Amino acid sequence: MAPSLALSTAEKLRKDGNTYFKKDRFAAAIDAYTEAITLCPNVPVYWTNRALCHRKRNDWTKVEEDSRKAIQLDHNSVKGNYMLGLALLQKQEYAEGVKALERALDLGRGANPKGYMVEEIWQELSKAKYMEWEDTSSKRSWELQNLKADCETALKEKHDALQVEGFLDEAATTHMKQLEALGRVFEKAAEADTPSEVPDYLCCKITLDIFRDPVITPSGVTYERSVIHHHLEKVGRFDPITRELLDQSELIPNFAIKEAVQAYLQQHGWAYGT
Repeated sequence: MAPSLALSTAEKLRKDGNTYFKKDRFAAAIDAYTEAITLCPNVPVYWTNRALCHRKRNDWTKVEEDSRKAIQLDHNSVKGNYMLGLALLQKQEYAEGVKALERALDLGRGANPKGYMVEEIWQELSKAKYMEWEDTSSKRSWELQNLKADCETALKEKHDALQVEGFLDEAATTHMKQLEALGRVFEKAAEADTPSEVPDYLCCKITLDIFRDPVITPSGVTYERSVIHHHLEKVGRFDPITRELLDQSELIPNFAIKEAVQAYLQQHGWAYGT
């Protein structure tokens, strides 16, 4: 078959697959995309479309396979990186899954900052980061509890030895102080894993949610990009806090706040769940 005819036939099959997909006929959609791949195996979208069908059927092994093939053909495939991340998370490979989702988010923001994919990827990335934090936090908590128990046992043995030697009052006082100090040390060690209020300067003035993609206005107020865009398009072309006239072109990325948010989230993974 001539290349041009193969491509036109493959495109028709892709459209057929899309129609089947919208009707939740995923097996038929997979067959159509597979035929398209057979005709034109170097078109990334055929692989990502089929991966999306496998995702709907919870066949994560095939999602991973098709996503990797799409990325091999196009390293900048947003959907390829996104679904690879989801497939890796299903295998509880949190670090690699998060890395793929972060790349998908960066690519998505570059291609279409206001697109639905960016929001969807962020939601999945937040869940993944929170799951990763839960996993590591649970391990840290277990290790701290065991270490604290060992320290308390050692202090008790020391206290018992002093009692045997006849230093009853002194031993009791010292033991209590050491236990209190020990408690403070372990309480401090657990602080990073203890949920609290996110600092106001890291949150959007409109939604009060932690920033994802902060932008600053000429008046110096920082907002979440998608939120201020929505305000300017649906409410009016003015700053919602200062009421000064404002155009989208005047918004500048606030990299300082973005870095501060990333540093905060790195130390307080629980905040991904807020």
